[in-house]
Amino acid sequence: MTNEQAADTVSDSAALPGATADTNEDELSPPHQLSGTRRFGVLAALCLAVLVVGLDTTVLNVALPTLSVDLGASTEQLQWIANSYNLVLAALLLPAGLLGDRFGRKKMLAIAVALFGAGSVLCALSGSANQLIAARAFLGIGAALLVPVVMSLIAVLFPSETERKKAINFFVVSNSIGLPLGPIVGGLLLEHFSWSSIFWINVPVAIIAVTAVLTLIPESRSAIRPTIDYLGIVVSSAALAALVYGVTLAGEKGWGDASAIAFLLAALVLLIVFGVIEGRFSRGKTTTLLVDTHLMRSKSFVWGTILITIAVFAMFGLLFTMPQFFQAVQGADALGTGLKLLPFIGGMVIGAKFATPLDTAAGTRVTVAVGFVILAIGLGMGTMTQVDSSYAYVAIWFAIAGAGAGFGMPSAMNAALGELDTDRAGAGSSLIQAMRQVGGTIGVALLGTILNAAYRGTVHTDGLPQVAADAVRSSAANGIAVAHKVNSPALLDSVTAAFLDSVTTMLWVCTGIAIVGAVVSMVFMPKRAKAVDADALI
Repeated sequence: MTNEQAADTVSDSAALPGATADTNEDELSPPHQLSGTRRFGVLAALCLAVLVVGLDTTVLNVALPTLSVDLGASTEQLQWIANSYNLVLAALLLPAGLLGDRFGRKKMLAIAVALFGAGSVLCALSGSANQLIAARAFLGIGAALLVPVVMSLIAVLFPSETERKKAINFFVVSNSIGLPLGPIVGGLLLEHFSWSSIFWINVPVAIIAVTAVLTLIPESRSAIRPTIDYLGIVVSSAALAALVYGVTLAGEKGWGDASAIAFLLAALVLLIVFGVIEGRFSRGKTTTLLVDTHLMRSKSFVWGTILITIAVFAMFGLLFTMPQFFQAVQGADALGTGLKLLPFIGGMVIGAKFATPLDTAAGTRVTVAVGFVILAIGLGMGTMTQVDSSYAYVAIWFAIAGAGAGFGMPSAMNAALGELDTDRAGAGSSLIQAMRQVGGTIGVALLGTILNAAYRGTVHTDGLPQVAADAVRSSAANGIAVAHKVNSPALLDSVTAAFLDSVTTMLWVCTGIAIVGAVVSMVFMPKRAKAVDADALI
């Protein structure tokens, strides 16, 4: 791109609705001119930032029983310790990327990681359950700012398709590896230290990540300096928070619960209002829209994002049910459960490695479809798991399912990110993450409902007192505890068989979801993801 063309581009960008040109010359060298060593350092810093967020949720799940005792937290408070983080995360995802586009992505990423580190300190120092709930909400602010900005930096700093694919592979694995690492890290920490250690461990990681961000990553921001849609931020944040909380309530109390219905209706009304606001602003020239309507007309972006969400749905059958199977049925502890999940991550790494040459040869459509087929094969094998199945068999289908996820998810994400330009990379990344967050929450609630219905429909509680019967129906872990307490082998067999039936049902449903993903990919995905011209990103 010549200097004259660059000047024309900035001039044209400044004419966009709600935008002002930014020709600051204090930015670092063009991203694609970074040295190979620095590129590796940049990617490591981005992945480290994502990893620290991924670890947090799974580590917390391991510590919930300890928090219940040490802080005297009730069941409702334990739920809010997790939900306060998720609600803030969902509420702030959409505007987070726009802030990076306007004020600088490097700056926002450093602030996000610093906030996450500070939030971890507040969590570790909490002296009561209510204090921890508030600290977890603060922690969600850092997480919401962090992930969309990381994704937008990948789109900007790795402009060539080949480099971007490699960077996305690392991103996906870093974002997923927290699941098995969380129980491993949490189990080791809780075995030797107090519950606060699960938050203290974030602090040195955050310090390293902030240092790497400040020293290695070049600053980048939108040339058009988008204005802030404050009204849209308030309404969309309230809508997403209400939607996530409503779905969470429905998953816990049932879809007929009055509170869940009220929050879901409120979310629907707020989303309609948000659509009206965005439609009004789209006809003016004073405010940059939170949702880029151009992206919503792109098949690669829309279907790439939808397919990522479908993959998360399908993987839920494994990632949610099998840890419970290991712990409730086979008696594994948190550390052992984390170790048993590692073949899934190994499969993801291998799948991502082999997906790149297939994508180059056959295109994105085929690669994503093949990934879903492999995922369906692995999940289908999982339906044949029995109580006495060897771990070798489980590890094999874990690895196959992981390979399918590694094949499909990076290619689908590359298709979506390939549609982003540097001016709206953050806003587009936020939209991807918001759809994944909401879609994942809905998936957890819907599939969790299927799991619970299958379990409660087959477990036998005849002859038990009402309190004991309710405890048995509430979960397999409680059912097994009751069976041991009343010394009833028949009840133990019933609970185990019912839970295994529910796991099988869940895995069959997720196998079907993976097959749907393969079909959707072949029908709707473009043959090849858009190749990004590196010169266009200068």
